[in-house]
Amino acid sequence: MCCFRPCLFSLQRIHEFRGNIVIFLTYTLCCPLTAVCFCFFPTRFCQNECKAVLQILGSCLTNKYSEGYPGQRYYGGNEFIDQVETLCQKRALETYRLNPDEWGCNVQPLSGCPANFAVYTGVVGPHGRIMGLHLPDGGHLSHGFMTNKRKVSATSVFFESFPYKVDSVSGLIDYDILEQNAKLFNPSLIVAGVSCYSRHLDYERFRKIANEVDCLLMADMAHISGLVAAGVVPSPFDHCDIVTTTTHKSLRGPRSGIVFFRKGVRKVLKNGNKVMYDLEKKINEAIFPGLQGGPHNHQIGALAVTLKQAQTKEFKDYQLQVLSNAKVMANELVALGYTLATGGTDNHLVLLDLRPLQLDGARCERVLELMHIAVNKNTCPGDKSALKPGGLRLGTPALTSRQFVEDDFKKVVQFIHAGIELAKEVNSKCGPTLADFKNMLESDPEVQEKLKNLRDEVKAFAEKFPMPGFDQI
Repeated sequence: MCCFRPCLFSLQRIHEFRGNIVIFLTYTLCCPLTAVCFCFFPTRFCQNECKAVLQILGSCLTNKYSEGYPGQRYYGGNEFIDQVETLCQKRALETYRLNPDEWGCNVQPLSGCPANFAVYTGVVGPHGRIMGLHLPDGGHLSHGFMTNKRKVSATSVFFESFPYKVDSVSGLIDYDILEQNAKLFNPSLIVAGVSCYSRHLDYERFRKIANEVDCLLMADMAHISGLVAAGVVPSPFDHCDIVTTTTHKSLRGPRSGIVFFRKGVRKVLKNGNKVMYDLEKKINEAIFPGLQGGPHNHQIGALAVTLKQAQTKEFKDYQLQVLSNAKVMANELVALGYTLATGGTDNHLVLLDLRPLQLDGARCERVLELMHIAVNKNTCPGDKSALKPGGLRLGTPALTSRQFVEDDFKKVVQFIHAGIELAKEVNSKCGPTLADFKNMLESDPEVQEKLKNLRDEVKAFAEKFPMPGFDQI
């Protein structure tokens, strides 16, 4: 028997408890206990998402636990959560101009890697065969990456992977070799997707190769999903069976993922019998309950907002500017004598090859970071190490969100050039290791002075442009 005994919890203690709860629940990022704000405050200058997306991410949607799918939850009280997820699915199909009779989607993946792994789990199965672009050639970890020494990604541990590569001279995907190897390897699924590849993928050729070996074709459009939504680059949906994406890159949404899958008739046999797609149940069950528990509803809500924005004329104008800015950046770098992988760009990114300068991406990344320019070191075709790669990956979506246009990117290239010149100077004077290089950056007074001057120039230039999102966060 349970009863309430007031003597064990005095009125004074009740008032103290309620007072403390009020204080606790009203803490803000200005409070002393939230020192983490000092860690992330500088990161806001990389902000890409709009205020509405951030508002939903910080909303009460973060509270509700909702294992299952709309109308089939394992917990009560999900009426409005169901509405949010259903709306998000509807908008996802609308954004990419898909017929709901022919396509479905799952918006619960927590990010891109879980989305890809769920597809492999659902439709390929344990130790099934997949083919993806080799990581040093522009592919992604989640496309089955492994080295001669070890299986790096879980996608190469639980599935059998065989990479396709780019031509060593042009830097372009060698579709002929891909076709030859696919006929030998007989994969269950080919991944048409990239992490750092500045040219359009030939989805039609991928489709023909997949048909030759009777396998599924999956596109991972994580990097170009915003461009695809705006209709300014070729769409993978015309030729693929499955399409996965993250939502926080060029789409400018929260950090989450989507899996799109075909429905209806897959093919018609010679005898006239129809072979139907059976992807929906397999993929949905692989995501939940196979790999995930409760979905992150604040992400799904924020994604619904993102997808609505992606249907506007303003979003298309933004994506066109992203492309134009990337072209200018590539042309300016070439004019300065730099080498670019594939010689240029068709999309939002540029891969700068530093190997002709006897430099690597790690050294240049660090110099630019100290100048308050965020880039990332990246492998170029033929590289052996992801920790000491030969290139820098540069993209235009974030700065375009800050209203940078072509002339502004010309200035950005000049800053990058100045940073690389300083990296060359330091590299010629320091010891052979990366640690020696970093030590000289941090200890040499002359280098410190040059870095400060460059940093001040970058800061003065960047402060002219507005930031998306909130002023304080």
